[in-house]
Amino acid sequence: LDPTFADRGVRPMQEGRRTRILIGGKLNTFIPNPTFDPIIEPGCLDPLFRGQIPEGVDPRSLFRVEPLSNHPEYQGRDARLAVMDEQGLGAALMFPTLGCGVEEALKDDIDATMASLSAFNRWLEEDWGFDHEGRILSAPMLSLADPVAAAAEVDSLLERGARVVHVRPAPVPAPEGASRSLGDPQHDPVWARLAEAGVPVAFHLGDSGYEGRFSSAWGGRKSFGFGTSDPLGRVLCEGRAIHDTVASLVVHGVFTRHPALKVASIENGSDWIHLLVKHLRKQANQSPWVFAEDPLDTIRHHVWTTPYLEEDLGALADLVGVERILFGSDWPHGE
Repeated sequence: LDPTFADRGVRPMQEGRRTRILIGGKLNTFIPNPTFDPIIEPGCLDPLFRGQIPEGVDPRSLFRVEPLSNHPEYQGRDARLAVMDEQGLGAALMFPTLGCGVEEALKDDIDATMASLSAFNRWLEEDWGFDHEGRILSAPMLSLADPVAAAAEVDSLLERGARVVHVRPAPVPAPEGASRSLGDPQHDPVWARLAEAGVPVAFHLGDSGYEGRFSSAWGGRKSFGFGTSDPLGRVLCEGRAIHDTVASLVVHGVFTRHPALKVASIENGSDWIHLLVKHLRKQANQSPWVFAEDPLDTIRHHVWTTPYLEEDLGALADLVGVERILFGSDWPHGE
């Protein structure tokens, strides 16, 4: 990170024996244990997400952790390739976790946002590589908050071999506390570059600011974070950010202006697509001049998604086609 932003970007802090994270000079709780050590055992929460908890079993008892050192494949790309061979995977897309909370935490400091994500991308390139042997494709992070800096970052990432980029599914921070649609024409230089290069945009679940805006309005939590439960916040915000993200791209004409652009929804489930199509088609009936085609056709042409395993995959395939469904394990997550 540029030393100019040492106190404004992301930095660790020791609190006794624990490591905490400061972002923008404030304690950030998006990830309660930013060292990820110990780490959750893969799949231990599977029965919880499937609704198959045996009678009399406390769901909290399913949570199990182990030392991070047990799994070199979690942090090393060559070890990861060996495990991918065992799993029968040809290739994998790799996304950040802690990084998905940075833009919201820095939304009021656009310069620090751009500097922090650019620094993350340089680390990612050095540590994992953007394209390791054609099998591990790591996603650099891109903020559109400064449209000029974003276009320059895209140029740099493409030159350095990025195969996919990550954009937060959320309104784009703007100066003086304002925000913009992802479909704002100011972002067209970014979309144009990615479309021309054939590099897709991935929208991964993260802190989109929705809990701070909507859950808190109902007396819930004021920020998104793992490790604590807010059932009402989850009900209010589940699928909402990605629904609104894709809606902004469709309604504000991004795919019309950039017909080669491809986007993917990662770790957002898929049930939101059915509701989005209903909403878009209603608007297409009422304001047909806004839409160049049936909105469902737009989604079928441009949007890929990774459903959750507990969802109705048959209904999803009927709606968008099997060729638009991606396999997403989120391994080594607990679910």
